[in-house]
Amino acid sequence: MALTDTPRLPYTEARGSEVVASARLSASVTAAASEPVDRFYAAVRLIGRFWVWFFFKAVEIRHAERVPGQGPVLLCINHPNNLVDSLLVGTVVRRKVHYLATASLFRHPVMARFLRRCGAIPVYRRQDDPTKMERNVDMFAACLAALAEGRVIGIYPEGTTHAEARVQRIKTGAARIALGYEAERQARGGGGRELTVVPVGLSFEARKAFRGRVLIAFGPPVPVAPHLGAYREDPAKAVDALTTRMQWAMEAQVVHAERIDTADLVRAVEELYGHELIRQLEAERGLQPSEIDPLRLGRAIADAVAHFQAREPERVARIWQRIQGYRAMLAEYHVRDQAVRARLTRRPAGRRLRTSGLAVLGLPLFAYGAVVSALPYLVPRWLSRRLARKETDYATVRLLSSIVAFPLFWSAEIWLVGYVAGLRWALAFAASLPVSGLIAYHYWAGLARLRGQVRFAALALTRQQAASRLLAERATIITELERARADYLTTTRGDA
Repeated sequence: MALTDTPRLPYTEARGSEVVASARLSASVTAAASEPVDRFYAAVRLIGRFWVWFFFKAVEIRHAERVPGQGPVLLCINHPNNLVDSLLVGTVVRRKVHYLATASLFRHPVMARFLRRCGAIPVYRRQDDPTKMERNVDMFAACLAALAEGRVIGIYPEGTTHAEARVQRIKTGAARIALGYEAERQARGGGGRELTVVPVGLSFEARKAFRGRVLIAFGPPVPVAPHLGAYREDPAKAVDALTTRMQWAMEAQVVHAERIDTADLVRAVEELYGHELIRQLEAERGLQPSEIDPLRLGRAIADAVAHFQAREPERVARIWQRIQGYRAMLAEYHVRDQAVRARLTRRPAGRRLRTSGLAVLGLPLFAYGAVVSALPYLVPRWLSRRLARKETDYATVRLLSSIVAFPLFWSAEIWLVGYVAGLRWALAFAASLPVSGLIAYHYWAGLARLRGQVRFAALALTRQQAASRLLAERATIITELERARADYLTTTRGDA
């Protein structure tokens, strides 16, 4: 499901009057004091909250109170993960969100009916059907009408979903909607509530991973009023100025890297050095692992990389070259960085014994959970690899297929247990499924780490020189990053 921004429309007086006339026919003159309860949307939102809980390990929400409880709101959201983005924002915002969705999704009658019941507004993109672009006049009118009724509209100003860890250059649709509404409100003598434009940033720890982390950040409202005077004299110039302001506001809410190669470097530093930073925070501040936010850590790393790129680009190039060389060595010897790191940072004996004991005790639960949940877990994973045409589709395909697969397979298993053993056993079996499934998933992840360590141990026995080179190269990179961290902290504290 691709939710998208509005295509660019020319600024013509005829189209503007048509939009305003259409909006006046369907909109209330003043914003509603409160929205009526939409039970269908509430039910969809409740189901969505369950799947967000199931699919993600943690969802951090920052400043959701910046979305007012009443009055018109325009949410400007970045779009890194297709349908999942709308699911996340919709489960966090208590009010009904009317998303702009590509008109191609409305072609199937059943899907169109569902989307309209959820409040979606179709938008026609040039790449989908250039002959229907004039219908966006109705879309624009529908947005003005919804805002005049005091509703919440969700828009993805980037225009399409993408896999980059940054906000792409946004289109002008959000600014045109905001200025169009405020200009019409002022023309009515200032009646109705003022529009609140809220930038929203979505940052994923691992876009394709099951049980990953995500940050949803709501920024301070973007003021529209300062651009109204210019909008009356030169609409195009005012729209461009507000669009730039929205761009900056969205970027401030995202773990942002300026260029794609910078984003690659940030991810590489996180992979190699993130665990060491977490260990240091635990030691220096007495924090527990659950109290350390990996997404905030990622933002700090991105800031540090940007700092050194501006001041010491040759240092950044040197570190990046070493990381690339280390990665090439890992690929050559078919081992993972996690196994090399584990050899360099041996855990305390007591902790290793505790982990081993828990692994032995949990083996029966793992075996049980793996048997009863293998198919609903593996089938969506297989489908997402086969059907996802691009990276941003992977999580959407996996989530949608999981929504079907888990109830389908688990219902069949519950029925079979009930048929064989009776209702009580069926109820007990049903209660055990979610817990045993999660235990099996974490156990399997632990086995994957163990396999990597065994492979590296075999390399150390058969090719000791190669294993030593890997250990030495990783240790050198970590030393370089430690020095960079110390210099960065010294410099930034001095700037403060």
